[in-house]
Amino acid sequence: MGCAGEPGSTFTCCHPALSPEAQVAMTLREVCGLATEEIARAFLTTPPTVAQRIVRAKKKIRDARIPYEVPSEKELPDRLDAVLRVVYLVFNEGYSASSGGSLTRHDLSGEAIRLGRLLIELLPEPEAIGLLALMLLHDSRRAARTSPTGDLILLEDQDRSLWNRGQITEGVSLVERALSSRRVGPYSVQAAIAAVHAQAASPTATDWTRVVGLYDLLFQADPSPVVELNRAVAVAMRDGPLAGLTLIDAILVRGDLGNYHLAHAAHADLCRRLGRTAEARASYERALGLTQQEPERRFLNRRLGELPGKTG
Repeated sequence: MGCAGEPGSTFTCCHPALSPEAQVAMTLREVCGLATEEIARAFLTTPPTVAQRIVRAKKKIRDARIPYEVPSEKELPDRLDAVLRVVYLVFNEGYSASSGGSLTRHDLSGEAIRLGRLLIELLPEPEAIGLLALMLLHDSRRAARTSPTGDLILLEDQDRSLWNRGQITEGVSLVERALSSRRVGPYSVQAAIAAVHAQAASPTATDWTRVVGLYDLLFQADPSPVVELNRAVAVAMRDGPLAGLTLIDAILVRGDLGNYHLAHAAHADLCRRLGRTAEARASYERALGLTQQEPERRFLNRRLGELPGKTG
């Protein structure tokens, strides 16, 4: 499974007459073949909401008689943002599958990288280059992210000798190329964060001050609760678990990310590190109730079992 054909079909679906969300949702469904449930998890919304977006988009195309044709070269830049988002979300579903028995789906991540390469041949914009760099740097860790039995291995526990050095070298070079343009966008900044991790010999050798600074920059370019969450985790690594937990508490109290399992998993982990066992248990159980991916469920159950006192 993957986005059929060349980038042209993706550009065709990403018509500016449609809302950005509708462009992306329809392309993921009609061109890339993702299920409505997978798209909903990518948008942190519900399947009915996504289905309605797609139905409305198709109706608008029909009523406005928008032709299904590959746009001209001069029209491509206006559609690039939506196309990049499609490729990024396809990669994410491959890098960390939203459900099922496997952590990854290499068919999807590999297809997204292939499309990313074709995109920068067609339109070598800094953000297209940044996105390819981001995908390569994340994919470089694939062999180290699961055990031989398919269990999840966190970044801090991975055997870094298994990381793909060729992908890291190419990814870092692309990051430098994207950043040198001085037109820095969200994908380039995320790629720069991934490059810091990729170049660190160990978790303790990671330049967490630089990572937090890059997340500050990313939040300016693309403010979202997920970026806030990732920044909070980096702050916890730089300043200690209490500093990170305070930030995550603020996100959850606001009502943001209440149904996002990774927010509760991060909250649980910081509570565990602080010895706040009851809070850790409650957050692990909340995360367990929200994830539909088996390796993540096994990991969370293992963490629950390791807590002092009664098991989950």
